[in-house]
Amino acid sequence: MTLIILLILLLSFLLISTENLTNINKAAVAIFAGTVGWVLYISYGSDFVMSQHPQEYADYLSGATATSLTAKQFIASKIFLPNVGRAAEIVLFLLATMTIVEILNNNGCFDFIRQLLKTRNSQKMLWTLSAVTLLLSANLDNLSTTLMMLIIMHGIIQNRRQRMIFASAIVISASCGGALTVIGDPAGLVLWNLGNVSATRFSMTMALPCLLSWLIIIGWIGRMLPERCDTDWITMPYRGDDTRLAVWQRLLMLLVGVGGLWFIPTFHNITQLSPFLGALCVLSVLWVVNEVVNRKLIDSNPLSTQRKPQVMKYSVIQMILYVMGIMLAIGVVSETGVFRQLSEWCQQNVGNIWIIGVLSGVVSSVLDSFATLMTVISLPASDSLPTQQQFLQDGLYWPLVVYCTALGGCVLGIGSISGLAMLKIERMHIGWYFRHVGWKVIVGMLVGLAAMYLMSAF
Repeated sequence: MTLIILLILLLSFLLISTENLTNINKAAVAIFAGTVGWVLYISYGSDFVMSQHPQEYADYLSGATATSLTAKQFIASKIFLPNVGRAAEIVLFLLATMTIVEILNNNGCFDFIRQLLKTRNSQKMLWTLSAVTLLLSANLDNLSTTLMMLIIMHGIIQNRRQRMIFASAIVISASCGGALTVIGDPAGLVLWNLGNVSATRFSMTMALPCLLSWLIIIGWIGRMLPERCDTDWITMPYRGDDTRLAVWQRLLMLLVGVGGLWFIPTFHNITQLSPFLGALCVLSVLWVVNEVVNRKLIDSNPLSTQRKPQVMKYSVIQMILYVMGIMLAIGVVSETGVFRQLSEWCQQNVGNIWIIGVLSGVVSSVLDSFATLMTVISLPASDSLPTQQQFLQDGLYWPLVVYCTALGGCVLGIGSISGLAMLKIERMHIGWYFRHVGWKVIVGMLVGLAAMYLMSAF
């Protein structure tokens, strides 16, 4: 049964990595792997419990007779629910941050971005787009940030080839920015929730490699653009509601939304409660502010017919389901003991975290970066590596694999949901992307990796 569960996970990874060929939604595949895996696990519950949790099961029985029913009850309450709880923490955090982005966007709080982009100078346009995306994705969800910036850019740039170059820069900037902080990407958020990293130390370790690789890649991409870019402007962007909010009201909402997310690490350190609670608290305050500043439009026709990009709503739901499915699937495979055995094999035959990091980057270029990261961070979770400094809290292993999977996911464009969204929106071929952008990402990634190595050496 362990082999069957593992094969289901590997088959799911294969379908996820070939989504652009099979057109089978990766979220559906992830949910299938997670649910079926747990059903198969509990079908052979007694065997798994006795092999993986014998002492905990004995304490749970307290002298009672062991039966298949008690084994299933133990799995449901002591094994399955903790896995669901860990996944739910990430999903609720994503739900809160994505809703915050949606509220801010619908109220025109990001209209200043369009004002910054009023230029025909291609280099100024590229660096402005990239820098804004980097900053936003470090504080907001990077998928929502990517989709929002792609929509803004698509309405400005007329030339298709130039749009593909700008779109590539947006996805790379979102990946680098998301990797900078623990709240910018589900990968860092998972490690933060598990207690493997602290917010400040993680950002300090990631800052130089991410920014260095970002500067190299974006600067290199910029050489593909002409001196002037084809742009088209409208006087006022139509958002569907025409809220007529004052500038100070939009700035207030932006301060509450983004400033509140900045406070979440401090909230976690003070209360030791899960970060998703802080995100929900920020969302509730922003929601109240939204109701107050839009009180004249409540129940009015403009507000009720407010237009929202369908691609954003669909991709947000897809990402939430995908993250839940992957975490459940990885959780059930971990409970079979496979990762413990794989961890021991890596310790004996590889024994070098830099090799593991590079390999994770290679795998994430074809497999989704989040699925790759969840697999890689599950390896040291066993008891075979309890005392090595690099696997303790704020050890080098954690930012290393986050960096490699984040940049590796940008090599072919199919290694992240943001990259897949870009390929679909701009109707971009993987071959074109790799010839013009992907190999530059590899060079920038290696330079950042060298910088991280030098930092660890000194």
